[in-house]
Amino acid sequence: MTKDDLPQGFVSRMERQLGSDAAAFFSSYERPYRRCLRVNTAKITVDEFRTLSPFTLTPIPWEESGFYVDASDAPGRHPYHDAGLYYMQEASAMAVAAVGCADMKDSEKVLDLCAAPGGKSTQIASKMKGKGLLVSNEIDPARARILSQNIERMGIGNDVVTSMAAPALAEHFPGMFDRIFLDAPCSGEGMFRKEEAAITQWSEEKISGCADIQRGLLPAAASMLSWNGTLIYSTCTFAPEEDEEQIALFLTENPEFHLIPWNPVFDTWGFSHGDGRLAGDFVCGVPIPESIKESLSSCIRLYPHRLEGEGHFIAMMRRGEAEDGTT
Repeated sequence: MTKDDLPQGFVSRMERQLGSDAAAFFSSYERPYRRCLRVNTAKITVDEFRTLSPFTLTPIPWEESGFYVDASDAPGRHPYHDAGLYYMQEASAMAVAAVGCADMKDSEKVLDLCAAPGGKSTQIASKMKGKGLLVSNEIDPARARILSQNIERMGIGNDVVTSMAAPALAEHFPGMFDRIFLDAPCSGEGMFRKEEAAITQWSEEKISGCADIQRGLLPAAASMLSWNGTLIYSTCTFAPEEDEEQIALFLTENPEFHLIPWNPVFDTWGFSHGDGRLAGDFVCGVPIPESIKESLSSCIRLYPHRLEGEGHFIAMMRRGEAEDGTT
């Protein structure tokens, strides 16, 4: 795939967004997509899997149970996959739970709000080590069945699968969860190399439509979070309307939330800072304070020309006091 295969509107947007870095970004599309797997530590340790694995395993820096594998090995068709010893998951997608669960305590109540097909839910479950409660929700019944099948295949016993719209779910679980993952429906720009169908489906209208959905999901998620709880918002797109703008507006309208500071280890992994300039001065007519725009540098962007993976955006927010004692 080359730059010429990408939608012209997307190319123009990324050239404005990345400036002098755009050439390296577009060159990354000429590299093949890397297949990856994540060992299911609920059934087998990483060391045990290394011993019996028939695949060439190259570690993923940000996920201790994640590995790049050769596509020619066909790991998705191996009996070990059917046995639930691993989950086929893209490397950048693993970053969400890897950083979002880094400070997880025993027996937390966790919600994965948009959970199908189950990659992040099964990864979160592995971090929970069979303790606490995980609720994996998917609004679409057919996708919820696939989610349930993957939860069962991975042998997860502390997960409840639900299939409800976020506002309806929020009516049942006000302030219940210690940690909520919102991997929001998005325009999928970060997955062009993995799923070429996303290229033909791309449009400015799709970005706007996804942004509208995301603005509805964030308040519902926030209402289910406990005080001092953590909300992890993620997308697999580069569009600021779905990334920095969403977080800027949410933080402006919900002052009890703040972004968790940047961890220096992210630099060693090739993660990039969020950019407050991409949010602008107004979002949906709401003025964004300069302090919030500056704080957006704590958001995480994963670009395919800066690491071995696809595109992702992550914002980790805490409800309650910031480290400096403010709310």
